Amino acid sequence: MRFTSLIIELIRARPRLVVWLVVLLQAALWLILPLLLYRSPPGDLATVLAFGREYQVGTDLGPPLAFWLADIAFRAAGNHMFGVYLLAQICSIAMFWALYLLARAVVGGQQAVLAVLLTMTVAAFSSPGAEFGPLVLARPLWALLLLHSWQLIGQGRRNAWFAWSIEAGLLLLTTSAAIGLLLLLAGFALANARGRRMLMSFDPLFALLVIVVLALPYLVWLIRADVLALPQWPTIPDLSGRALHWATLLGGLLLAISGILLLVLLNSGWFARNPEEAPIIYRPPVDPLARDFVYFFAIGPALVGSLISGLFDLDRVVGGAGIALLMSGLAAIVATGDLVHLRRHRVLRSAWAAAILAPALAVIATTLFLPWTGSGEVATSLPAIAIARFFDTSFERRTNQRLRAVTGDAQLATLITLDARRPHLFLDAAPERTPWLTLAKFNETGGVVVWRASDTIGTPPADIVRRFPGLVPEVPRVFEPLITGRQPLLRIGWAIVRPKTP
Repeated sequence: MRFTSLIIELIRARPRLVVWLVVLLQAALWLILPLLLYRSPPGDLATVLAFGREYQVGTDLGPPLAFWLADIAFRAAGNHMFGVYLLAQICSIAMFWALYLLARAVVGGQQAVLAVLLTMTVAAFSSPGAEFGPLVLARPLWALLLLHSWQLIGQGRRNAWFAWSIEAGLLLLTTSAAIGLLLLLAGFALANARGRRMLMSFDPLFALLVIVVLALPYLVWLIRADVLALPQWPTIPDLSGRALHWATLLGGLLLAISGILLLVLLNSGWFARNPEEAPIIYRPPVDPLARDFVYFFAIGPALVGSLISGLFDLDRVVGGAGIALLMSGLAAIVATGDLVHLRRHRVLRSAWAAAILAPALAVIATTLFLPWTGSGEVATSLPAIAIARFFDTSFERRTNQRLRAVTGDAQLATLITLDARRPHLFLDAAPERTPWLTLAKFNETGGVVVWRASDTIGTPPADIVRRFPGLVPEVPRVFEPLITGRQPLLRIGWAIVRPKTP
């Protein structure tokens, strides 16, 4: 009698149940882990919240939607990071569900599960688990756009135009890469007869009107801020360095899909002892246009995004690796064929689980063991709540007013803005980045200036003294990280700028 595991039978009989189980388990993992281990927000999340509380139509960080949603989630959770972590996982769940619906329309429900499972290994390495921001919010919007684009182009469902227009407008309010992604969609639609036929109606005009209405405030801000300019083109001597940078970005994308490559290698016939006994996951024949659609959006965003980033020397792939590699799992399934043989499925399960858990184990190791093995600071171990409360109460005791603004060291200042009273962030070294405050306004309303103290006296750095002459430093405050280990204690120098108005 041939034995088939329960998981494979569930994939065959209840594919939607399998998708919900694995997606919810991964979301729960990345919701619980930061709540247990992080005493400070990861990455740039504190900056996202500091900018979001100002509700600017646009900033140098890009379109505003992700920043607004982060602040709303933070306030809804009682000024607790739980709301923002939960929002990040909601985005992850929405992305995978939209991808499953798209994959089901292309390869059927059973193989759509495999596409989601493969994509989860990519998302684990290429996208932040709890660091909500534009890159995280753009992923579900892009997945929904691809889903409704296929419904329009491949299935001729005109009722998808309204949802498509809403998602396109929201994507424009989320990431600066939205224009390029929409151009890719338009290019694919124009490149085939069914897409051109879909565009020969009044529906695209109404969709364009909705998009313009949604994105108009940000477009007006772009024009008024005079930031509509391309980066500087590289010179001839710089091209070799830019080409090397492009190769590095492509290498990073290949590393992110290493989980897919490993699973495909383990599932190949080279390692199978009895290939005739391997369980099979079947699908109906794939529409040739659907095959082109999947391959185009599996290769196009990654290739174009990395090329632009390499050409203009950007830090990451345009749009983020999560968007660039969103269709990679589905592309692997489409390329496999109508019959997917799951050889050595127990080994496949173990390898998939290891790929999913590896980033979480890396976070645990970084938090618990890195302080004992190195002297580098673990940013998520800094006691953000204790830091914020100390400076808020200290300012109120000395001035009898609540703390309204904080400046100085950017990392420390953003942590203090997480206090329940939410003081404003002022970047004194680059005041144009925080237009809601000026140096004159900061000196008028008062606030706290912070820096990393290098001595027990708390001598401020020269650049801070130059911008705030007459600053009287207080006794530095020492804070302990979550795990001290071999790390030095965090010594924060600070001074109060007293308000000039009652």
